Amino acid sequence: MDKTIVTCALNGVLTDPAVHNVPVTPKEMASSAREAFDAGATIVHVNFRDQQPGKGMLATWDPQVAYDICYAIRAEVPELLINMSTGTVGDDISGALACLEKVRPEMAALNSGSLNYLKIKKDGSWAWKPFTFDNGVPKIEKFLEVMKRLNIIPECECFDTGIVRSIPMFEKNGLVHSPAHVSLVMGVDSGMPANPEWLPLLLKELSPETIWQVIAIGREEVWPLHKRCIELGGHTRTGLEDTFYLKDGTKAKSNGVLIEHLVSLIRECGREVATPKETRQLLGI
Repeated sequence: MDKTIVTCALNGVLTDPAVHNVPVTPKEMASSAREAFDAGATIVHVNFRDQQPGKGMLATWDPQVAYDICYAIRAEVPELLINMSTGTVGDDISGALACLEKVRPEMAALNSGSLNYLKIKKDGSWAWKPFTFDNGVPKIEKFLEVMKRLNIIPECECFDTGIVRSIPMFEKNGLVHSPAHVSLVMGVDSGMPANPEWLPLLLKELSPETIWQVIAIGREEVWPLHKRCIELGGHTRTGLEDTFYLKDGTKAKSNGVLIEHLVSLIRECGREVATPKETRQLLGI
């Protein structure tokens, strides 16, 4: 099927809603999801934010908050697939697992390896205190146990080349079903760069049957990467979690605008956007 799946990452983590127009409340998330869907997205990737006034930049693993947000999205756009974030630092994943149980999304992120999460300022100082985004195999196994029981498709997020090369091992070992669903996360400063030239090399490390997409993090440099991804037959994701900027360097005002630009690029490359039904067929749902 010569179709490209479009995912919208609605809000991410830590971005201050007082500074950037990221949705936080169930009503805002549903409205932004509708806008993304109308522009061409068939999947929304959701992070859950603290609903207390002034704390919308902070994550929460309150299952009721997760349910309220996803219920609002489903009520507004029943056709959309929900891909739930599960990113946690440390061994305590009870909150994320409780949210999976409560929401039961069609898909969920499976962070598939560890990364020293670093960013440097122009003066050489750390942008934040360095930490390790730890995703060892025992942690991965705990997530997969719940995902398999709830019939949730794991989306293997790979931030670095060693993590990419682990995916065929996961398939051979039986950790994940083949073909795996893989996201190549490119543009995190201490991970793989948002460089289109890397894509053919990365794909050689995956089985030809892999269902893959690029998550392009950064500014206007992400758009050539999206283009190369589309040309190579990959699926796509954008949204205010990944970038605030359009191809010409201007700042995007909403998720819908970013999706419109991505859909336009897909069509410029001679491909067409998958419908919700086609998305489910392509993902085996």
